Amino acid sequence: MIRAAPPVALLFLLAACDGGGDPVQQALREASAANQAAATRTTAETQAQARTSAQTADQAYVAKMIAHHEGAVAMARIALRDSRDPDIRRMAQTVVDTQTREIAELKAWVPTAAPAAN
Repeated sequence: MIRAAPPVALLFLLAACDGGGDPVQQALREASAANQAAATRTTAETQAQARTSAQTADQAYVAKMIAHHEGAVAMARIALRDSRDPDIRRMAQTVVDTQTREIAELKAWVPTAAPAAN
């Protein structure tokens, strides 16, 4: 019984020490959690929001995609700032370049016309 105590104590100690370690990984976890929380809105919530703000489905989609891409760019900039891994830095730069371009395209396209009545 006494021999089992140190490994069990070590497990409890490790479980209590969550949050240390690589700052890039921590930042990525935090950004991922924030993005996941934003993405978990139900379809009904999104539709209700679109109705109350007089947005069309297209406008709601574009707004959500812009926010999604902005989150990806923010996360990639953290990786560029903190990572020393050349592969991570290359992927992060690709995300910044492509997602920034797509944000501009989405903002230029923001639909303003009301849907056609049937």
